[in-house]
Amino acid sequence: MRIAAIDQGTTSTRVLVLGADGGLVPVLSLPHNQSYPAPGHVEQDGEELLANIRRCLDAAAPDAVGLANQGESCLAWDARDGRPICPVISWQDDRTSDVAAALERSGAGPVVMARAGLPLDPYFSASKLGWIMRNVPQADDLAAQGYLRLGTTDAFFRDRLTGRFETDIATASRTSLMNLETGTWDAELCNLFGVPIDCLPAIGPTSGDLGVLPGGARLAASIVDQQAALYGHGCHRPGAAKVTFGTGAFVQCLTGALVRPERPGPLPTVAWQKAGEPVSYALDGGVYAAASAVNWARGLGLFQDYGEISTFPATPAVDRGIAFVPALTGLGCPHWNRAARGAWLGLGLGDGKRDMMQSLLEGVAMRTAEVFAAMQALIGFDGPVSVDGGLSRNGYFLQFLSEVAGYDLLLADETEQTAVGLAWMAAESFAIARPEAHRGRQLRADNTHRLARLRTFAAARHAVEGYSESLAAGNQAE
Repeated sequence: MRIAAIDQGTTSTRVLVLGADGGLVPVLSLPHNQSYPAPGHVEQDGEELLANIRRCLDAAAPDAVGLANQGESCLAWDARDGRPICPVISWQDDRTSDVAAALERSGAGPVVMARAGLPLDPYFSASKLGWIMRNVPQADDLAAQGYLRLGTTDAFFRDRLTGRFETDIATASRTSLMNLETGTWDAELCNLFGVPIDCLPAIGPTSGDLGVLPGGARLAASIVDQQAALYGHGCHRPGAAKVTFGTGAFVQCLTGALVRPERPGPLPTVAWQKAGEPVSYALDGGVYAAASAVNWARGLGLFQDYGEISTFPATPAVDRGIAFVPALTGLGCPHWNRAARGAWLGLGLGDGKRDMMQSLLEGVAMRTAEVFAAMQALIGFDGPVSVDGGLSRNGYFLQFLSEVAGYDLLLADETEQTAVGLAWMAAESFAIARPEAHRGRQLRADNTHRLARLRTFAAARHAVEGYSESLAAGNQAE
C-alpha cells in the first residue's frame, strides 16, 4: 500500500511517501503566496492551496493519504460550487485584536476559557470567522439562502476533494467555537463571536474512513499540523513532549485526560481521536515568531546565508546584555499579549549585524523556555523534549536552547515529523504497525547560566510590554 503524507503548511505544501523501511521519501514541495493587504492582515488564496494539494496527490499517486492543515487559518465559501468568497485569513493575522479586546472588557474571557479552553486572542478562528460575517457582504446573503460554509482550511479542502463537509476534532478544538468537554460546536460561543452554527462543518475523528480523494485514494487521517508532529515524535504517553520550530515555535505535551488550567497559559487542546476510540488531550503553547523572525531579519540584510548564523565567535549576546524579544506579531503563550512588538535592547556602537542575529536566535530560544516552564508547572515532562523543524538544525540555536530549556532535548533524526505523524496515523488505520526506529540525538541540559539569562530576557520582555501599554494609553488619550 502506498501511503502519502501531505503537509499543507503556512508557506508551502509538501508530500512525502512512506517507504518500505518505515522512512519518508520526499516527492514534491510547492510554495504558495502570502499577502499583507493591511497592517496585521495576513492572507492566502484558498484556490492556490487547493491546487497545490491536487498537484501533490497527482505526484504521489497514493492509495491512502494523511492530510495536515494550518490549524487556525480559515475562510468562507459557497456550498453550491465550493468557491471561496474571501481569502484565507491566516493564523498569523491579528485584524481582530480589537474584537478580542472588546470581548475581554465585556467579561467574556472566563466564558470562552471555560467552554473552549482558550483565551480571547485573534490567533484562533472564531473572531476571524465573525469578521467575515461582518465584513464580507456575500457571507450574510449566502447564509440567508442556506448556502454559506465557514471553516478552517481543512474543511474547505475536504469539502472540495471528498464531497464531505467535515473537520476533525483536533482542528475544531483550535477555533474557540468547540466545547472542549463535549467535542461539539457550542451555541453560546458561536453566538458570542457572531458565527452561524449551521454554517460550520460536522466534527469527526482525526483518522479512519474520512472519504475518497480524486484518483481513488482514501483520506485516512486529517489533523492539525502540530498534533500530527506530536504523534510523529511518538509522544503517546502522558508527559511526553515535543517542540516544532517552523514559522512559529510550538510546544505540546500529551496529557491523555483533559487538563484545564485555571487561567490562560499553556492551553488544553485535543491531541487526536482515532475512529471508535476516546479523545486524547494535550497542552499546547505557541511562540508566534521563530523561523519567520529569522527570515524577516534576512530580508533586512542582517545575514545572507544560513551558514553564517550557525556559529558565533562571541559569548552569548544575552550574557553581554543584548536581548531580542521576538514579539513581531505579539506574545503568545504564556503571556497572550498581541499588542507587544519585537525589539532589540542593550545595543551599543560596538555591536553589529552578527550580534543582532545572535540575540535574535537566543530570543526565540528563551521564549520557548518560557513555554516549557509554564507547561512544566501543570504537568511534568516524562523524558527529554523531542525537537524538530528547521531552526533545530542550527547548531548555535540548539546548543543555546539546551542551556536555557531546563530539560534534556532529543533532536529527531527525521526533520519532517508532521509528515511522520500523518503517514503513521493513516497507516495504523489500516492496521499497519509502526516499527521501532532510532529517534535522534540527545542533548543534556546545562543549567549553569539558565536563570541569569532568563532574568535578563524577562526584563527585556517587560520593557517591551510596558512600551506597548504606554503607546496604547497615549493613543487613547488623543
